[in-house]
Amino acid sequence: MKLPILVGIALGLGVSLSLAFSPLPAIAGDLPAIKKRGRLIVAVKETVRPLGFRSANGQLQGLEIDLAQRLAQELLGRSDAVELKPVTNQDRFSLVMNGKVDIAIAHVTLTPSRLRILSFSLPYYTDGTAIITKSSIIQKPTDLTGKMVAVINGSTAIEALRSQLPRVNLVGVDSYDAAKAVLDRGEAIAFAADVSILSGWSQEFPEYRVILPALSSELLAIVLPKGQQYNELKEQIDQILTRLRNSGWLEERAKYWGLPIR
Repeated sequence: MKLPILVGIALGLGVSLSLAFSPLPAIAGDLPAIKKRGRLIVAVKETVRPLGFRSANGQLQGLEIDLAQRLAQELLGRSDAVELKPVTNQDRFSLVMNGKVDIAIAHVTLTPSRLRILSFSLPYYTDGTAIITKSSIIQKPTDLTGKMVAVINGSTAIEALRSQLPRVNLVGVDSYDAAKAVLDRGEAIAFAADVSILSGWSQEFPEYRVILPALSSELLAIVLPKGQQYNELKEQIDQILTRLRNSGWLEERAKYWGLPIR
């Protein structure tokens, strides 16, 4: 899986930046504590298809769930030695910093500002802003020139659109459901959001197509607490991710879940 030069830059920032504030006393385990406990506690998403979502029978599944189970296999010898804790966007960082979970694999983009308060693994997937539409006249992003494109208010997709497609007209919406309603009413011809999110959208609504190439690149990575006591855990996770990437496992699982490889 190809990774942008941003990996080295971001990881370098992670070494040099200091904590913006001190987290509450942690009960999250360093690697020896996790091994003694016998299970890995992981924050995941349950509503983000195909990264982390519920199956028809209520079971958690998706690329990030597969990765959590594989980490448990590699670190503890059993894929079921993992406790999955569904989280929202609002609490996924606080649970890591407050020691309620060991790590988070929860659709988290690696950014310099987040590196100030958290530690990140090597990336496991390259996400980014893309376009989805059900219109046959849109075959490539530039076909949207002069057209109405829905976007979530305050999302990073806005910056990507203004940078790469400055002549599109943006229609702000407050949710994914609102975006679909706008498209269904014909008030916009396309919707811009993360590739991972749109891949799940097209799986649920096959009449929609994801239009590539993506307009930006954003790296998804595993979140860990900051602190020297967690360095060994981070090193082990990075080594596992490197092996999984080199062996083709990460790419195979991404393809299995319908995610485009970039």
